Amino acid sequence: MLLAALAGWGAVALLGNHDTGGDSSAGLRADGPPSVDLARAVAAYTDRFSPDGAFRPPTRTERQTVTEGVTLLLDHHREQAEQRLTEVDFGVRTLVDSATGRRFAEVYDRVDQGPSPRGWGRVFIDLDHPVRWSAQVPHPVSDENTELLGVRVLRGAPGGILIIAGAHRESGEGNTADVAHRRDTVFHAICSELVGRRIPGIQLHGFALKSAPHYDVIASPGAGAAGRPDGRRLADALRERHFAVCRAWARSCPLAGHENVQGREAADAGVPFLHVEFAPGPRSDARKAARVAEAVSVVTRSWADGSPTR
Repeated sequence: MLLAALAGWGAVALLGNHDTGGDSSAGLRADGPPSVDLARAVAAYTDRFSPDGAFRPPTRTERQTVTEGVTLLLDHHREQAEQRLTEVDFGVRTLVDSATGRRFAEVYDRVDQGPSPRGWGRVFIDLDHPVRWSAQVPHPVSDENTELLGVRVLRGAPGGILIIAGAHRESGEGNTADVAHRRDTVFHAICSELVGRRIPGIQLHGFALKSAPHYDVIASPGAGAAGRPDGRRLADALRERHFAVCRAWARSCPLAGHENVQGREAADAGVPFLHVEFAPGPRSDARKAARVAEAVSVVTRSWADGSPTR
């Protein structure tokens, strides 16, 4: 799975074997943090996700503790963040993305590197710019290559935070690992904190061709209306790049994400949120994925600049 994903996404040469949680693409830098291809790092992290994989639902205290650690990082309190995260066996490391040269704080679960991962997820935070928007990947591997598309989106504009769920959506018992439809997860707790800070977000999903055979993308503001102007801007940018887009605010589209719990949280607060579904091609074909990321950056760059969408 990992080799196939990397071949399709044009991975760079290996730079060393510095410990980055299973990613062998990191190189030691004499003048600072290791240089890492974030696409490789994410692919290495998600490579062992499977429907029968491990997942342990976090307690309320565990969810709050991880979220508080991320919050402290957003507020530039690195030492306090590390202390807080250590309480639940999470860690923080600084990486330099080899593709962009930007520094990111990676919040990772140390338990994931053991025989019984909990599946609580991973976060990448832009350290070189104020965080003003989020990219969310609730169904990595299950929605194939959305995790890698998330990296492309993160690279497309400054000031982003990427939240990736920590397990296949069918892991664990029932739908406990389906973070897009549950509020008792680390993923949702972090996204909820971002909504409280009025940080807009885009959530990336994938659909099978038979679900919407006439479309490449289904764009929706989820349960609310605050994201409609950004949705229109995104749909226009995708159309300009030759993608067929179903606009959920203008017609009845399948998979519009009206029940998505992160979207409902954003809707209740009036914070812009986009629920975007992609057909297999835009997720798996490198050239198409690059065009998707360009289109998404039209929106994320406006969020980074604080520019209102009309």
